[in-house]
Amino acid sequence: MISALQIFWILFSIFILGAVIFDLYWQGRRKKAMSSSEAGFWTLGWIGLALLFNLLIYFFLGQGKALEFLTAYLLEKSLSLDNLFVFLVIFSYFNLPVISQQKVLKLGILGAFLLRAVFIFGGIWLLQRFDFLFYVFGAFLVFTALKLLVQKGEKIDPQKSLFLKIVKRFIPMTDSCEENKFCIKNGKTFCFTPLFIALILIESADLIFALDSVPAVLAITQDPFLAYTSNAFAILGLRALYFFLVTLLPKFFYLEKAIVALLAFVGFKMIFAQIYHIPLVFSLSFILAVLIISILFSWWQLRRNKNAD
Repeated sequence: MISALQIFWILFSIFILGAVIFDLYWQGRRKKAMSSSEAGFWTLGWIGLALLFNLLIYFFLGQGKALEFLTAYLLEKSLSLDNLFVFLVIFSYFNLPVISQQKVLKLGILGAFLLRAVFIFGGIWLLQRFDFLFYVFGAFLVFTALKLLVQKGEKIDPQKSLFLKIVKRFIPMTDSCEENKFCIKNGKTFCFTPLFIALILIESADLIFALDSVPAVLAITQDPFLAYTSNAFAILGLRALYFFLVTLLPKFFYLEKAIVALLAFVGFKMIFAQIYHIPLVFSLSFILAVLIISILFSWWQLRRNKNAD
């Protein structure tokens, strides 16, 4: 007899496959950039689907599982804002048109699905066999938070990327984004366009962020189903969320401080998990409080800057 969890895995797999195919098909036919209103509609749509999925978990798997999913999803959604800011910097550096940004984001997000699956299932496997890794992962998150705190104000510069320097040295490149292609023929030589380099930088950035976000979600739940589905739903809405927030991200002055607080919290939660289990209700409340406070302070700072002008 098939269990409720197995049914959920089947339904989730069908949904994710359908969502990815739909996104590829819909995205592939687009000849114009996504407007902010359209991006807002899709952002709300993906969030609504995640909440609907959470409601199904509540009815069929119980309140505890639903609370784990919601907390993990909200945490991943919060951390993804930092990813979006890095995406914005990379796209601005290469001066990519919006239609090209959509193409890069689409493929980058598809890669993120596979990458997170490897990290999550691998991380859970390790944690189940080596308890001391709770301390290692937790310490790493705290260290990352402290590093962000110390490096505050430092701007991300793709030009300093070691990967980009190596690529420019050994691979023929062109500055043209001709015909929205990753590679074009220049005489007898095939050259990679900024579109391809941006895609690789996006994937490498997601690899770095996965090192933070996966241990963070594992501090909330070690259930493979909840850990991966919460990540997947957060990733699904990432493309639309980017175009919805693209003009607002530079005004989110306290984003980095919010990320520092969240990483530090889940890091300490993981370190002390073997001694004291912090209730999920408290974790969810803390994440919500950090987000709301950072948004309010950013709004206050924006008004203050306008008044100063």
